[in-house]
Parts: sequence; structure tokens; C-alpha cells
Amino acid sequence: MTPIRLTKPTIAVLEVLLATTAESPAWGLSICRDADLGSGTVYPILDRLAERGWLRSWDEEAPHPGRPARRYYELTGTGKLEARSALQARAERRRVRFRLAGGAA
Repeated sequence: MTPIRLTKPTIAVLEVLLATTAESPAWGLSICRDADLGSGTVYPILDRLAERGWLRSWDEEAPHPGRPARRYYELTGTGKLEARSALQARAERRRVRFRLAGGAA
């Protein structure tokens, strides 16, 4: 499988998902809100993460009256490891580029 492209939107979604807890899971529109991205950007990212096995999702068991059931999203164990690793590798690449460009250490 090819490495995931860490676009700014993908990074924002991963950061939101890494910050969630079992007691406070993320749902689609909360991810859009917290990542400051539109649903047309977020849902394809969620689909790609799920295809890789990084993400699991489930429907709310008892939806609140007057609104559709929420679909919750959570990184799998593999997803958490891969997301953290990818974000750390990206941060290291950025530090190296900054130093090579003459930035302070």
C-alpha cells in the first residue's frame, strides 16, 4: 500500500482523531468543525483512512429525537500508531528542511 499523503486537511483530520477519547468519540460533523474543514473534504479522508484499516466507525445506538443518528469515528490501534508515526516523520522532515534552509536549531 502506498504511503498516505499528508495534506494539510489530512493532518487536521488525523489530529482531531488522535485527540478524541472513548468517552468523547468524534462524529462526522464534529470532525468538520474541529478540523475547520468542509464535509466534502473530511468524508473522503475518512473513507481513505477506513480503507487502510486506520479507522473504524459505527452508528449511534440511540439517536437524539429530531436529528439523524451520528456516525462515530475512531482510529484503530494500527491507525493510531501509523498516524503518530506519519506525523512525527513529517515534523522531522520539516525540521531538517528548516535547518538546511539556514533556520535556527
